[in-house]
Amino acid sequence: MSKDLKIKCLVWDLDNTLWSGTLLEDAEVYVAPETLKLIKTLDSRGILQSIASKNDHDFAWSKLEELGLSEYFIYPQINWEPKSTSIKKIAQSINIGTDTIAFVDDQVYEREEVSYSLPDVLTIDAEQVAEIEEMPVMIPRFITSDSKKRRLMYQSDILRNKIEEEFSGAQDEFLTTLNMKLSITEAVEEDLKRAEELTQRTNQLNTTAYTYDYDELVFFTQSPDHLLFVAALDDKYGTYGKIGLVLVEKSAEIWSIKLLLMSCRVMSRGVGTVLISFIRKLAKENGVRLQAEFVSNERNRMMYVTYKFNQFTEIKRQEAWSLLENNLTNIPDYPSYMLINSAPHSPSVYYE
Repeated sequence: MSKDLKIKCLVWDLDNTLWSGTLLEDAEVYVAPETLKLIKTLDSRGILQSIASKNDHDFAWSKLEELGLSEYFIYPQINWEPKSTSIKKIAQSINIGTDTIAFVDDQVYEREEVSYSLPDVLTIDAEQVAEIEEMPVMIPRFITSDSKKRRLMYQSDILRNKIEEEFSGAQDEFLTTLNMKLSITEAVEEDLKRAEELTQRTNQLNTTAYTYDYDELVFFTQSPDHLLFVAALDDKYGTYGKIGLVLVEKSAEIWSIKLLLMSCRVMSRGVGTVLISFIRKLAKENGVRLQAEFVSNERNRMMYVTYKFNQFTEIKRQEAWSLLENNLTNIPDYPSYMLINSAPHSPSVYYE
């Protein structure tokens, strides 16, 4: 694990790890007060938590409900499969890399099996539970309002996804039922901690993977040569939080998108196209050419496809770096299923 990476999800074993005792053998199991405190502390920091346990699913889940802990765990894997298989499923469900997952288990065999199959996962001996809270990888640089609500936002996503799977109509028809509202505003100081977090956490839906710290972002908000926009999304099931960021570098004749990113949780909501259309409209109104940088990596090809879909043409390439340009014609209307609330410098205030 890179020293710069932070843990996004801690995966717990159950028997003799999260609780003391073996559920299928002991008359009673209990959770130590320090473990309960750790679960709540990590949750408040925005670190997600899940379970990879070899156990009877219904029995174990009933025990977690009885202990008042079931709400803290998303995508739990309680089955008889290898722990590495369970962790892969958790990573895929949350849409994060295994290099941002930690796994705590009391059994040497289980930790080694995970390390062999998933060497990027940080494995932790259950005897070290008391140390987890102070591990540097478990301490985010900032704890934002979005961080504190992260688990709740993922749980809302699980509900949305379940309803979507059961929906029999077309995709646009389902999206219409969500009553989505997207706000695009110029970033202000209270947005910048979350903006830094987005650049650090978002790798897949990120056009350049450039990362900026708080001080750099402050500079961009004060610079006459830059525009920094933050996007937030809400629907009838709750808030997704601040889920998008766009950094534009301006000159007299050319605007260049230095960074466009969004949370994987809004991948299927059409947010990328809306953000690009927003910038295209703004550039056209200001009479400038619009270009965009793209730096390819193993995970962000979808963002290149998004640029191409929105009429960007590659005009220069150097290894992984590309420069694209948009002709600013045939800019599509915003989708009818989404209400757009835009910033003071935006082309308009409301679009429906």
